[in-house]
Amino acid sequence: MGKQTISPGGAIEGSVELPGDKSISHRYAILAALAEGSSEIVNYATAADCRSTLDCLRELGAAIEAAPGRLRITGKGLDGLRQPRQTLDAGNSGSTMRMLAGVLAGQAFASSITGDESLRRRPMRRVIEPLRRMGAEIRGRDGDCAPLEIRGGHLHGMDYAPPVPSAQVKSAVLLAGLFAEGITTVRESIRTRDHTELALREFGAVVETAGGAISIQPRPKLVARQLQVPGDLSAAVFLIAAALILPNSSLTLHNVGLNPTRARVLDFLISIGGSLRIPSVKARDGELTGDVSVRQAPLAGGRIAGAQVAEMIDELPMLAALGPYTEQGIEIHDAQELRVKESDRIATLAGGLRLMGARVEEFPDGLRVEGRGAGKLRGATVDPQGDHRIAMALAVAALGAEGKTTIRGAECAGVSFPEFFETLKRLRED
Repeated sequence: MGKQTISPGGAIEGSVELPGDKSISHRYAILAALAEGSSEIVNYATAADCRSTLDCLRELGAAIEAAPGRLRITGKGLDGLRQPRQTLDAGNSGSTMRMLAGVLAGQAFASSITGDESLRRRPMRRVIEPLRRMGAEIRGRDGDCAPLEIRGGHLHGMDYAPPVPSAQVKSAVLLAGLFAEGITTVRESIRTRDHTELALREFGAVVETAGGAISIQPRPKLVARQLQVPGDLSAAVFLIAAALILPNSSLTLHNVGLNPTRARVLDFLISIGGSLRIPSVKARDGELTGDVSVRQAPLAGGRIAGAQVAEMIDELPMLAALGPYTEQGIEIHDAQELRVKESDRIATLAGGLRLMGARVEEFPDGLRVEGRGAGKLRGATVDPQGDHRIAMALAVAALGAEGKTTIRGAECAGVSFPEFFETLKRLRED
C-alpha cells in the first residue's frame, strides 16, 4: 500500500459490517487452544496482530484451520501445548506477547517470544514481575524488553494489584492462574476491559468478581465452544469520527461490540454533542452487541482524564484528532501510557497534527488540541511512525482539511484494521 492520499470533503453514507474485535479475537483463540475439542470462531479479526497470535499458537501445537469468515481451533486441554521448535514471533502485537507470556509461564517447557522492532522497545516488566512472583523464570533483554525467555514451572496463585491499570497484565496473570496451585486474584484500582473474564467463563473456567477483585480457580477443564466475535468498536471509532465531522453524513455500523468496559467512548462522544443512536442491544457469548447509527453533528469538545483514560486508551488518538473540529478543543491527561505504545502516540500525533496546522500543546501525560478557533486544518505529508491508530486518526482529520493529505507508511493500518482505507473510500462514494 505504501502512502495514501486523502482528499477532503464529501460525506460518509451507508452501512458497514466491521471486522471482528481484535481484543476478543486474541482471547478466544488462546483459550480455544487450551480447551479440549474443536472450537469454531466466526468473524475472527482480520488484523495482523491476531494473525500473529494464530502463528504462535500453531507453533505451540494447536491445530488451526482457517476458512473465509470462520476459524476452527482444536485444543488438547491445559497440558496439550508442545515446546516450540523456534522463537515465537508476536509481530507488532503487545496483546499476543503479554497474554501468551501468562500461558507460557505455566508450561513444563522453556520457550522464547519476540516481536518486531516496535514491540521489542515496549516495556514488558509489567508482566515479567507478577509472573516471576507466581514462580516462573523469565528473562528479558535489558531486564525489561523482548525477546522474553520463559521457563515455565510450578506456579502458585497470588493476590496481585497491578501498579498501572492494564487489561493485558490482568489477562496474563489470570491466564497463568489457570495453571497455578491455589486461587489467583487480580485487584484493579480502575476497571479495565473485561473480555478475558467473560471468555474464561464461556470456556468453563470459574471466575469470580467482587469490588474490583477478579479471582480464578485453578486447573479448570476448558471446553471447546462455538463463538462469534462482535465488530471491533475501536475500529468503528474512526468511521464514527469521520461521519461526525463531514456534513450530511449518515452511517450505520452493524453488530458492533458494546461491552460496557469498552463503550465509554460512545458515551464521551455523545456528551460532547455527537449524534449517535443505538437502537437495540443483544447479548451473545457473554458480550453485548448492537447497531450504531451516526449523523454529522457540531461537537463541543472536552477533557479526558482519570478513569476515562483506561476505559478509552485505544480510542484516545482519534478523540484527540477530533480537537480541531470541536468548539473547545480536546484535552487529555493521565495518559502517559500512550508514550509506550506502538509509537510515542502523544508525540507522533502532536507532530502530525501540527504539520496540518493544528495548535497542539504536549504534556508529559497527554496533550491539548485547540478547537475551531485556531483555524482550519490544511493538507500535509505526515508520517504515523508505523503506528496503525495514528495513521487512521490522521486520515480522518484530513477529511476536513483544506487540500490533500499524504500519509506515509499507511499500510500499518493493517495491524488492526486492514480494510480501513478501502472502507472509508467506499462509504464516501456511496
